[in-house]
Amino acid sequence: MAREKDKMRSDYALYAVAVIFFIITGIVFAIQIEETYYKSLGIIATTVLGIFFIGLGYTQRPKAKVQTTMAAPPPTAPATPPPTQPTLPSSPIEAVKEKAVGTVEMAAPTGTPLTEVKGIGEKRAEQLKALGINSVEELAKTSAEELASKLKISPKITQRWIENAKKLTEKS
Repeated sequence: MAREKDKMRSDYALYAVAVIFFIITGIVFAIQIEETYYKSLGIIATTVLGIFFIGLGYTQRPKAKVQTTMAAPPPTAPATPPPTQPTLPSSPIEAVKEKAVGTVEMAAPTGTPLTEVKGIGEKRAEQLKALGINSVEELAKTSAEELASKLKISPKITQRWIENAKKLTEKS
């Protein structure tokens, strides 16, 4: 199969024919013939044909190709080291004392991440976490209509998410 670059462009051939007609027009105009009907007819005919072939060549020219370029991916954040495991107190009484002193423990999200649900990406998972839904299990227990109104999206979409979340919780 011939490459696009190696093909003869038909618009060039049509432009060449137009140039030939304009040359003929010049020759007819230059000939020392009395101003007759045939001389003016020849000039008009060859001029019209020249313009016609220019237009035809213009319609046959290759279309400009739109080049799309891929943007470079944004730089990734450096990997954070895994959190260190807290040391366990030697007795349950010490654990209660530590909590009573005023240390606040942040509950880590448990269960399957929200991005495992079909249709939920990183952005949507962040929106759900802002609403207090941190795992697939919590999503499965949520009302579709209530969630749809909070996110301002269709209840059909949230219903699909909840159904998919229920399927995932059944598997695990």
